[in-house]
Amino acid sequence: MAIKSIQFHQHTLDISYEILNPEAEVDLIVLHGWGSNKNLMKQSFSPYMDAFRHIYIDLPGFGNSTCNLALSTNDYARVVELLMVSLNASKDIVLGHSFGGKVALLLEPRVLVLVASAGIYIQKSFKVRAKIALFKLLKLFGLAKFREFFVANDAKKLSEPMYQTFKNVVDEDFSDEFSLYKGKALLCWGKDDTATPLSSAKKIEKLIKDSSLVVYEGDHYFFMNHAKDISKNIEESFLKTLEHK
Repeated sequence: MAIKSIQFHQHTLDISYEILNPEAEVDLIVLHGWGSNKNLMKQSFSPYMDAFRHIYIDLPGFGNSTCNLALSTNDYARVVELLMVSLNASKDIVLGHSFGGKVALLLEPRVLVLVASAGIYIQKSFKVRAKIALFKLLKLFGLAKFREFFVANDAKKLSEPMYQTFKNVVDEDFSDEFSLYKGKALLCWGKDDTATPLSSAKKIEKLIKDSSLVVYEGDHYFFMNHAKDISKNIEESFLKTLEHK
């Protein structure tokens, strides 16, 4: 594990990363989802794809990376870009799980691997919308201290900058961004995913012209049991880009 200090918007972010197969010429950037870290992704994919230089990154505010300001998804992409420049890394292949999928998309790699990616807005249930409305009402009366009883599980116990970041990124609709992507995309999804349902994958497949969808048994973390097959599909997708050069 290594740390790079990145200067961003007059703040210093210490970004933790790890590189495997450092002599390989093709870069594979791996980005985790919200609330996760690089170790989960490394555990799944490090045994495979030896021809690629793997770069596992803790996104700001997660794992061993710091975050002392509120960020947008676009900010996350810019921070990752700054880290990549410092590592002399190329945008050959970028894999993103869940929230990391949105960040990966904004990096515009040659091959985009979306693993149960976020980015398609899903209407909240009436119960959730009612809780949000009640919390906003309580804030008007100075009772924001009850926040923890109303926020999503993903946002509980977050620092204030990360809570603001969560609010910035949680309900984004990236339909336009998906449709503007011009590279090759591999979509890998769990059949029983409830966090980013299979319906989202089918919408993304329609939005990205050069994309293919592979569905696996499992939930939002299906990739932990199917990393070998996903890796094989990534290698094949990258080889196809070379055939058309």
